[in-house]
Amino acid sequence: MNQGIIIQVAQEAIRITFLVSGPVLILGLLVGLLISIIQATTQIQEATLSFVPKIIVVGLTLLIFGPWMMALMNDFTVKLFENIPKYIK
Repeated sequence: MNQGIIIQVAQEAIRITFLVSGPVLILGLLVGLLISIIQATTQIQEATLSFVPKIIVVGLTLLIFGPWMMALMNDFTVKLFENIPKYIK
């Protein structure tokens, strides 16, 4: 097994990880920031207030982007298993 192949597979895995986790993390961050600004403006310092909107947004994001995320991970996994003979040469 060549080092170049290992590096290529690792790079692809990291790219897929960023693509899959990106929408959930970005939208969760934006909602958390918006709730924090609202809390600072209204001086309501309730810790649990930010969790409910974040959970809702993360759930909706997974519902909307879930099929795309699964297709991306499925394609990567299928490609990885199809190339096993190439990797062990």
